[in-house]
Amino acid sequence: MDEKDLKQKDMSVPTIEELMEKISSLESDWKRALADYKNLQRRTLKENDVAIKFSNYVLIAELIPVYENLKMVEKHSEDAGLKMIISQFEEILKASGVEKIKADGEDFDENVMEAIETKDGQPGKVLEVLQNGYKFKDRLIRPVKVIVGKDETDVEDTPPNGLSKTEEK
Repeated sequence: MDEKDLKQKDMSVPTIEELMEKISSLESDWKRALADYKNLQRRTLKENDVAIKFSNYVLIAELIPVYENLKMVEKHSEDAGLKMIISQFEEILKASGVEKIKADGEDFDENVMEAIETKDGQPGKVLEVLQNGYKFKDRLIRPVKVIVGKDETDVEDTPPNGLSKTEEK
């Protein structure tokens, strides 16, 4: 071998520093890929848990009106079999994570209630429930339809000139 061949061989052999840099770079890439994989695993598990938790949501949402209809029929019937069926239905709904939203006499909550009408009464309080609302494992199925109280001297009753009715006279 002549000198030229030896110089070419020296150029193609990486130095220890270059090899250490390459190892460090590969190790960093490997750690990053491992972290990405672990994050993907966690995210997938979380998404699967949510999917399993709410897998019955659509079925429950379709059963609620059937339950409500049975409750209406119960008001007009003394059938013991019907009462037993409704009781079983209620147990199944409760065990599945369905809960009725309490509204009567409560403060109006726009997150779970829908105001259908306002009447004179304590402002912001639910005066009457028109249709029950339900949640399934903290997810709203249907809002409660309510009548909400309003102050008797609401802005709606104030004449356009801004004077109260007693001041106009």
